[in-house]
Amino acid sequence: MSADRDKIDNPVPLIEINDATVVRGENTIFDGLNLTLAQNESVAILGPNGAGKTTLLKLLTRDLYPIWKQNPVVRILGKERGDIWSLRRQLGIISNELQEIYSPEVKGYQVVLSGFFSSVGIWGHHSVSESQRQQVDAVLVQLGISDLADQAFGELSSGQQRRLLLGRALVNRPANLILDEPTTGLDLAATFSYLQTMRDLIRSACALVLVTHHIHEIPPEISRVVMLNEGKVWADGAKGDVLTAGRLSELYGVGVGLVESSGWYQAVPV
Repeated sequence: MSADRDKIDNPVPLIEINDATVVRGENTIFDGLNLTLAQNESVAILGPNGAGKTTLLKLLTRDLYPIWKQNPVVRILGKERGDIWSLRRQLGIISNELQEIYSPEVKGYQVVLSGFFSSVGIWGHHSVSESQRQQVDAVLVQLGISDLADQAFGELSSGQQRRLLLGRALVNRPANLILDEPTTGLDLAATFSYLQTMRDLIRSACALVLVTHHIHEIPPEISRVVMLNEGKVWADGAKGDVLTAGRLSELYGVGVGLVESSGWYQAVPV
């Protein structure tokens, strides 16, 4: 599907941030942040620790709000306010924070099923339909993790847990997935497997917003890179223009060499 066709099908941006100021405690994280991401656009948000990536995620999930101004500062899917739980189902957010708060006793099947309720696990007040159970089964098969359905979350590897959380997001068939440093803590085999899944999702018309400081996580199918630094959009544009050794060296404050192979990039010391 072409980029022009995507814009016609989805004229409302995924997120619009206009002159946003965000304060956490005594620290001003964003001061005049401007950023627009289109729907059906796969983009990498790149930056060092402390650049504001976590705060940006919290703006997306409505865990944080910017300082109020006369004109709307943050719109998600065209709305300044709205149902948080519905929003989280539409976006399909997978974060390290979410992985850490799941009870180790929760079964894999319940982790995926909880995506329908934007909850952490399944509780007595949740009413589960047969169609929801069928969708969970289909997602488990899609991701090749049916064998994890009856296993306790705490007994699984980080890679297996991450796949269950991906399934949790996919049960709602979201058009947009937001991934927070998805391969952190994974071994090489699990990393390669997860990266291939990311590529498959993009090819199936599921757009990814990848928030990371790991260059190697950016799949070839992502064509736009946004660099954050000190709470500002430091660079934004086509991957080939933005992702250069010079820019990376300046962004991270250290000499960086860049190796490219088949659309993948890797940073190396110089």
